[in-house]
Amino acid sequence: MSEAIASSYALGTFSVAGAPAFPAMVRNQEAVALTALLPLAERLGVYFSNADSMLALTERWESNEAALNAIHAFLGGDQGEAVWRGLAVPVSALTLHAPLMPRQVFCCGANYFKHVVDLIVDQGPGANPGTEGMDAQTLRAYAEDLMTRRKTTGAPYFFNKPVSSITGANDPIVLPGFAKLPDWELELAVVMGRPARHVKREEALQYVAGFTIANDISNRDWIWARDEVKAMGTDWVAGKSCPTYLPLGPYLVPGRFVSDPQNLTITLKLNGEIKQNESTADMIFDVARQIEHLSGIVQLLPGDIICTGSPAGNGTHYKRFLQEGDVVESSISGLGTQTNSCILERI
Repeated sequence: MSEAIASSYALGTFSVAGAPAFPAMVRNQEAVALTALLPLAERLGVYFSNADSMLALTERWESNEAALNAIHAFLGGDQGEAVWRGLAVPVSALTLHAPLMPRQVFCCGANYFKHVVDLIVDQGPGANPGTEGMDAQTLRAYAEDLMTRRKTTGAPYFFNKPVSSITGANDPIVLPGFAKLPDWELELAVVMGRPARHVKREEALQYVAGFTIANDISNRDWIWARDEVKAMGTDWVAGKSCPTYLPLGPYLVPGRFVSDPQNLTITLKLNGEIKQNESTADMIFDVARQIEHLSGIVQLLPGDIICTGSPAGNGTHYKRFLQEGDVVESSISGLGTQTNSCILERI
C-alpha cells in the first residue's frame, strides 16, 4: 500500500512455502491472515464469515466489511498496535497472488477520450468511414467530436476475459510464440461486493466492494478475425485470453478508502520509461455508468471484476510492443504497484 493510504487497510491473498493461499489484512506493508483475526473479532463482538478466500469474503461483503472496519479501528489504538505486532508478517516474506479469482471478468473497451482519439488519428484518414482525405488536424477534430457525441448519447462497449488469464501483480507476463504485437493496457479494476441487476447509476457505487489494478494484455495482431471469417469481427480469445494476460492486484482496496474513482492517476512504465500517465477523469463512461449499463445486460455477482478501460499510451501509439526482458511497472494512485517481467513461453 502507498503512503497515501497508510492509515487505511487493504486485502490481499498470500501463501508461504507453497502452502494453500490465504486472504489477509494489509497495513503498512505488513499482513495478518484473516483467520488469525477471528479471535479479535469475537472479542470486539463482531464477526466476519467466509474468511478462507477473498471471493468468499465478497459474498457477504456488507457485513464482512463492517467487521473488518471495526477490527481496523481497534488496531489503530495503543492496545490494538500490540495485537497487530504479535500477528503481523512483512509482506516481503510472503508470496503475493492475485487478490481474488472471480467468476466473471468484464472489460470496457475504447473508454478513454484521448486514447480513442489518438487511435483514430494514428490509423490515418480513410481507416474510418467518412475520414477519407482528411489532414491530421481535421481528423483529430473529427475524432474529438465523435467521442463527445458518444459520451452524451452512446453506451459502454464490453467484452469478456477468462479468469484463466489472471496472474499476480509480481508474476511474469508470458508471451506466446504466435503473438508478434503483445501490448499493455493498464486499467482501474472494480470488484463487485453485491449481486447487481438493473442498477441505477446513482446507486451503482454502493454495489462496489473495492478497487484494484488490472493490465489487460492484448495481442494486437490477433484482435481481428482472420481469413475466411473476417466478417465475424473481433477475436477476443486469440487477442486477449492467454495465460498471465491479466495481472491483477496487488491488493483489493475497499471502496471507502477511494473517495473518487474518477480522480485517480494511472501510470505505466516500460523499462522505467513512462508510457501511460492519465487521470481516470478522462473516462468516456465513468464507473457508475459502466455498472448501470452492464447490470442491465448481465447478472453481476459478488467478486466480479470490471476492467474500466485503458488510457492513451498503449504500444500501438508508440509502435513498440512487449518483448522478452521487458519490465512493466503499473501503478494507480492509492492502489499500489504491479511489477511484471516479460518472458517467452517455452513449449
